Amino acid sequence: MTSQQRIKEAQSNFKRYLDEGFIRKEKNETAKQMYLNNTQLSLRVAEKLMREDLKPYLWVIVCSYYSMFYMANALLLHLGFKTSDKLVHKVTGDALFVLALDKLKRELLDEYEDTRDDALEISSTKAEEILDSYDYEKDKRSRFQYEMTESVKKAKAETSLRRAKEFVFELRKLMG
Repeated sequence: MTSQQRIKEAQSNFKRYLDEGFIRKEKNETAKQMYLNNTQLSLRVAEKLMREDLKPYLWVIVCSYYSMFYMANALLLHLGFKTSDKLVHKVTGDALFVLALDKLKRELLDEYEDTRDDALEISSTKAEEILDSYDYEKDKRSRFQYEMTESVKKAKAETSLRRAKEFVFELRKLMG
């Protein structure tokens, strides 16, 4: 679960990123569409790789993560923000917590309208889990070890692909 410390860190970083030009206010429909196209392509490649006999699980994780990265950047553009090329993965993750967490909570809350009392807790936890999955997959991509057994690699790849699909699905809903 996302800690309040992580959220505060993201808020502090976001302010610094704006000041230093790592993220700026900008709308760019062409770039947004490119990110959406890359999101779908990355998911399709990850799904196809999962069916390969070569067991390219590292690349399933990489493609799954990048589908999330592209979708996150499409949402940021939709919200009127564009990242620069400096620290782009960290900036993207922090910007999600600042710009999308509350929107995602509200979206999930609307979906659980019939159980409104429980929905606030569920939506808060679910929204944080969805955004945490970005950070987790970013870290996994960078630390994936080759000495893992094939079954562990496969399980991690399947988890990455499942998370990526859920992440993309939920962020797409925020875009309407």
